[in-house]
Amino acid sequence: MNKGRTIFSDATVIDGTGSPRFRGDLWVQAGRVVEIAPVAETHPAGWEVIPVGGKVVAPGFIDVHSHADNAAFLPDPDLSKICQGVTTEVTGNCGESLAPRTEAFMTDLAEYTERLFPPTVWRGQGFAEFWDQAEARGLMTNVAPLVGQGTLRILAMGLEERRASDAERRLMRDALRRALDEGAFGLSTGLIYPPGVFTATDEIIDLASCLDGRIYATHMRNESDLLVESVQEALTIGKESGCRVQISHHKASGPQNWGKTTTTLELVMEARQAGQDVRLDVYPYTASSTVLTSCLPPWVEAGGQAAVLRRLQDSGERRRIYDDIEKGLPGWENEFGHMGSDVILISSTRDHRYEGRTLTEVAQELHVDPIAAMMRLLVENELRVSMILFSMDESDLRRVMTFPWTMIGSDGLPPGSGGKPHPRLFGTFPRVLGQYVRDEEWMNLETAVYKMTGLPADTFGLSDRGVIRPGAVADLVIFDSEAIEDMGRYAADAALPEGIKAVYLQGECVVEQGRYLGAKRGQRLKPMA
Repeated sequence: MNKGRTIFSDATVIDGTGSPRFRGDLWVQAGRVVEIAPVAETHPAGWEVIPVGGKVVAPGFIDVHSHADNAAFLPDPDLSKICQGVTTEVTGNCGESLAPRTEAFMTDLAEYTERLFPPTVWRGQGFAEFWDQAEARGLMTNVAPLVGQGTLRILAMGLEERRASDAERRLMRDALRRALDEGAFGLSTGLIYPPGVFTATDEIIDLASCLDGRIYATHMRNESDLLVESVQEALTIGKESGCRVQISHHKASGPQNWGKTTTTLELVMEARQAGQDVRLDVYPYTASSTVLTSCLPPWVEAGGQAAVLRRLQDSGERRRIYDDIEKGLPGWENEFGHMGSDVILISSTRDHRYEGRTLTEVAQELHVDPIAAMMRLLVENELRVSMILFSMDESDLRRVMTFPWTMIGSDGLPPGSGGKPHPRLFGTFPRVLGQYVRDEEWMNLETAVYKMTGLPADTFGLSDRGVIRPGAVADLVIFDSEAIEDMGRYAADAALPEGIKAVYLQGECVVEQGRYLGAKRGQRLKPMA
């Protein structure tokens, strides 16, 4: 039997284009699809025949919103994506990539990224240096990396709360162009986080103007009270810079904002009809997850970790924090103030205390009010606390997910921190296919697979992935559409999904019957010229 020659026999093929499913035999040789043929009773010698028994064979899923930049540097394999059928991840989202960096602000970047990422040790400064070392360690999935605007700003000026000078803007532009030359697929922003929150629109337009056809992916400035205005800002950035726009994890946060996605999706469609290329991504849950420091007023975060910790322990600054949370600040996404501590679940902490408990419960145990409990957690854990926030309505989720230009992304926090992670880290794609396609019939299976494969492949220029056709790379997932299910639960340990029968990278099996087989066959992908 010749290695690398495989026939997937009697498969229900969903090809990633949105076209109707069909039964057939899928022939793979040397890592690529070579033929799609009618189901045959016999097959030629020299080919390995894998009976699929009518289960679905689809292109490997493409996670367009991943934070697994650090996965290759972990001591243990990151199973969070490969075991749910993801074969390609777009990393570097929300303005935060682990490279590039400069010696002058290396400590600032490390302290800042370690609020989200476990400590990640690598040598050098450049974008290519980082990814060369990641590849050398082995990639679980294919990776299409973005470069973060926040990372570029820290490279040029640290975490200062002010406008960038002309010289600093030039440093950022030069660093962005180098990253693009070294293979970055585009630029991301995280405009609720420092230093993105300190950045004016014109500075972002200045950077986005360097993209030359590559994508601008944005965690917008506000996803709650100023949601509509933030979509308008994202569209303005795209229009003024001439770049393509991807609105990340689109949502309407807080009961007072539920239903606003009707307006925002109309704005996106109007922009598309006017000639702008605008797309979105969404995760299939009504709870978000991020760092607990995002509940602090923006001014608290200026100047880096030592300055933040000092403010959290200064009586006068603490009083100001109380006032700002209780009264709000113009333009600030004050979700703690809007919704309170009952909807905040502690997901992970550096010392692993209080994980899986609400901030209200933590405050009761500490015999303090919830704001004081939040500040105490941040100080004791040197800002390394993540949370889950229950803030969305399923009607908005359905509206966004079924919008024609919406892709699926996990937005799972970086692997390796432990704790009680949001179920989306391990379960995003099975949840869409199980709950929202099979059980609730929000869309048909072909459309859902297209949103996970063909549409993101088109968005990121992955011309030989995301579809099943002769010549395409054989990144494939086999799943049982009647059994696929996200097994994750809130306030619980991570759980692998069910119903994923096998995952293939370049025609080689890496997951079988839900079990990872041990091979790292991912590649760092390169943008099309």
